[in-house]
Amino acid sequence: MTTLAIKGGAPVRTNPFPAYQVIGEEEKKEVLRVMDSGILSRYLGCWHDDFYGGPEVQRLEKEWAGYFGVKHAMAVNSATSGLYCAVGAIGIEPGDEMIVSPYTMSASATAALIYNAIPVFADIEEDCFCLDPASVESRITPKTRAIMAVDIFGQPYNADLINALAKKHGLYVIEDCAQAPGATYKKKHAGTLADIGVFSLNYHKHIHCGEGGVVVTDNDELAERVRLIRNHAEAVLDGKKSPKEHLVNMIGFNFRMPEIEAAITRCQLRKLDGLIKERQTNCFYLAERLGQIPAIEPPVVREGCSHVFYVHGFKFQEKIAGVSRDLFIQAVRAELPYTMLRKDEGPLLGAGYVKPLYLQPMYQHRIAYGNHGYPFSESSVSYHKGVCPVTERMYEKEFFNHEMMRPGMTREDLDDVARAFEKVWECRAFL
Repeated sequence: MTTLAIKGGAPVRTNPFPAYQVIGEEEKKEVLRVMDSGILSRYLGCWHDDFYGGPEVQRLEKEWAGYFGVKHAMAVNSATSGLYCAVGAIGIEPGDEMIVSPYTMSASATAALIYNAIPVFADIEEDCFCLDPASVESRITPKTRAIMAVDIFGQPYNADLINALAKKHGLYVIEDCAQAPGATYKKKHAGTLADIGVFSLNYHKHIHCGEGGVVVTDNDELAERVRLIRNHAEAVLDGKKSPKEHLVNMIGFNFRMPEIEAAITRCQLRKLDGLIKERQTNCFYLAERLGQIPAIEPPVVREGCSHVFYVHGFKFQEKIAGVSRDLFIQAVRAELPYTMLRKDEGPLLGAGYVKPLYLQPMYQHRIAYGNHGYPFSESSVSYHKGVCPVTERMYEKEFFNHEMMRPGMTREDLDDVARAFEKVWECRAFL
């Protein structure tokens, strides 16, 4: 009789999975070239030719805009910085509301708080996990200024419906495309579906330069405002002789990308298509294998879209399995090894993704700036448990995801992942 590893049996696999390593000789050569040039950064925080950065940054911005088919691309030092720039650029003000997803990285929501605006959480879709347009519409009030739409897990948001709502109510849409570079929505690139989009380049994304991000838009004014917020806006405007009405949110930061990171990103961008294709092939194979298990629902790809699978997300039906999702996933983890370069994380398989953001202490205690709870003290928006029931159900009961499908995984590696799930399913009665 087969014994599960969690019960003391032999695991399916003990050898570590290969690392997701996309940095190669090309990047090393580019780093050395930039270092030999002596120009590691060429920004000045004042109105000057170097306000826009050095040659590598400007080349990256031109190449990124060309790849994604947009008018403007602005490199920043992280996607979080890019979100802060984007929210500031649209002119959001204290007391304004911005509708956000509760099932994403925290910066998608805190970007509103940076400008003393209020995050309002709408629920997610049952199958695609992006913002649910119906829930978004129910959250719109006279104070709503913008919608932060997240392309979660590599899936583009429902741009037709969300953008139509924004147009109807006179709202901006910001697209958080940190997890979906290269995905498409009706033949248009994710990240370019909204008024302004933000990409991520940190170490566990599809392509990376260590830390970095890129903001894109076709709007000339928004692009210039992003550039100003990125680079000490308050010290630049005098030289630009900007009119008074252009001063809103022009308290600048240092969100500038250095030259080495820009050079690495240029190499990485050339690899994106191949990395996505391999990732999709791996995910479709595993979805077919795991989909044979009655309690597991493979990911849904939105009609007319492509999915680039930042993580490979599934739903688990406890009633069919007869065991809880958490116990089932714990048993599968026991059958599998860690991934090289990420040993301390154990098997790259988890249940629930992130806790709904509104349940974080900041929202529950309504404390952000100072001891008096500003800006929450000026708002009646509720963050009580139950405000987004689909999100809570996914977090607590149904959703699980893994990263053991990234480029570098062989078919034999993928088979081991599938066999671990199949073994636990066959032996679930012993859990």
